[in-house]
Amino acid sequence: MQEEKAGKNEPDDHPDEVIERTLLSLKKNNFEAYLVSSPQQARELFFRELLPKMDFQTYAWGDSMSLHETGVLEELQKDPGKIRIQTFSPDYSLEQKIYWRRQALLADLFLSGSNALTAKGQLVNLDMIGNRAGAIAFGPKHVVLFIGTNKIVPDLDHAFERIREKAAPANAARHKGFRTPCIKTGSCMDCQSPDRICNTWVITEKSYPKGRISVILIQKDLGL
Repeated sequence: MQEEKAGKNEPDDHPDEVIERTLLSLKKNNFEAYLVSSPQQARELFFRELLPKMDFQTYAWGDSMSLHETGVLEELQKDPGKIRIQTFSPDYSLEQKIYWRRQALLADLFLSGSNALTAKGQLVNLDMIGNRAGAIAFGPKHVVLFIGTNKIVPDLDHAFERIREKAAPANAARHKGFRTPCIKTGSCMDCQSPDRICNTWVITEKSYPKGRISVILIQKDLGL
């Protein structure tokens, strides 16, 4: 997802107390939660603190521009002892993409971002196929999410609004060849387009089991 200017309910800079409250809420909701100041620090934290505690051999990832900003994937790919489940090859047919995205649900480690994060510590995600949101909810033993503080919203209503009015239209627009009304209007139209990306909502209230999902909150405007 590409970066945009903040919307009416998404200030460029959240007060420190909002960020701290969100971090505490995540921990209260059984997420492992960390705060860093940059994508580079997120990468360093991941390899220094999180990775040594994980027993994993296979990994996969969801479509996330925030994740790509960190450079974590590039570093992981240098390790010949870890098996990458590739789901995004441009050479794949649709059938191959679906097959490998199903296999990704069985990965030991899944990496991604999130469309929104409430100050109450809830993750809110909207998917076209459901592979990203599905993997966050169930399947991989470990999930690590890289989330910019621009994704923080007060509550679920603001999360839905943020995704419908900001993230989803911009995400549709960055996929070449997609034809949805929101690309032209900049707002969700509850369309019937075959390219519709707004198909599956997943709200993660708490991490189960405790600590299965780790959130690295990055104090920067990242992703959509």
